[in-house]
Amino acid sequence: MSDKFDKEPAGNHPGGRQVSKETSVVPEEIRAIPVRHYGRWISAVVVLGLLALLVYSFSQGNIRWTTVGDYLFDDRILAGAGRTLLISVLSMLIGLVLGLIFAVMRLSKNPVTGSVAWLYIWFFRGTPVLVQLLIWFNLALIFPVLNLGFYKDEMTDVMTPFMVALLGLGLNEGAYMAEIVRAGIQSVDEGQTEASHALGMTSTKTMRRVVLPQAMRVIIPPTGNEFINLLKTSSLVTVVSYVDLLRAAQNIGSTSFATFELLLVASVWYLVLTSLFSIGQYYLERHYAKGATRTLPLTPLQRLKVNLTSFSNRQGV
Repeated sequence: MSDKFDKEPAGNHPGGRQVSKETSVVPEEIRAIPVRHYGRWISAVVVLGLLALLVYSFSQGNIRWTTVGDYLFDDRILAGAGRTLLISVLSMLIGLVLGLIFAVMRLSKNPVTGSVAWLYIWFFRGTPVLVQLLIWFNLALIFPVLNLGFYKDEMTDVMTPFMVALLGLGLNEGAYMAEIVRAGIQSVDEGQTEASHALGMTSTKTMRRVVLPQAMRVIIPPTGNEFINLLKTSSLVTVVSYVDLLRAAQNIGSTSFATFELLLVASVWYLVLTSLFSIGQYYLERHYAKGATRTLPLTPLQRLKVNLTSFSNRQGV
């Protein structure tokens, strides 16, 4: 025991006994060895094998990959992608405005406004977007002339392909955004509203200054998903003769006899657009997560750095 402990004279114990003070030797540092997760390596090999099989299958098809590269940055394709982005952004703006209006109407204690909002949401959520587009496109069959008193014109001149696409997508998106905004508003504790009213704030100012800023953390994530979904759904406007990305690819494919290759070109651009907005959505959610979580989620670059560091540490063990 003498080589492991150094005994020092002890002071008087409160009970009158003499005690010994023993100091232990610092133990040797333990070296932790990471657990080997063989299942992860097996699953990674299986996934890579399936991807290789998929690439091999496409390589065996009669696909002219050079044609895909030739038309990827064609002026007509770029113009179609620009129109797709334009109609998606404008439709989303209309959806946001209508969603906010009808969400507030739905939550109103006025039975008339509440019923009107419910009917709007019920109709546009309950019917397919394609059917709604066709209704707007064929509106001239029952209303040959648009007469609003202060404005009169032929319906065919008013309902252009662009206007049909904008109304069809925007009104449909407004119904979904109304439910998203309503859920966000209801997620804010009612005590916030009561406290605002007690301070003399009006209902409008309470909604604008207190409720909506807190509801944004709930509204933003599904809104980003809705926009990405809208970006893909906008391809349906081809049925109303609007020359978007898909219609431009179809027009080129029908004349160049490269239908499948041009569909791949359109798919690449849809993937590029949705990926860019997915990244933007991630950083927007991260911004609104401040104050709600103790630590913000890692950015893609930070996550990549952590994974590479972890992999290098495992290799060094």
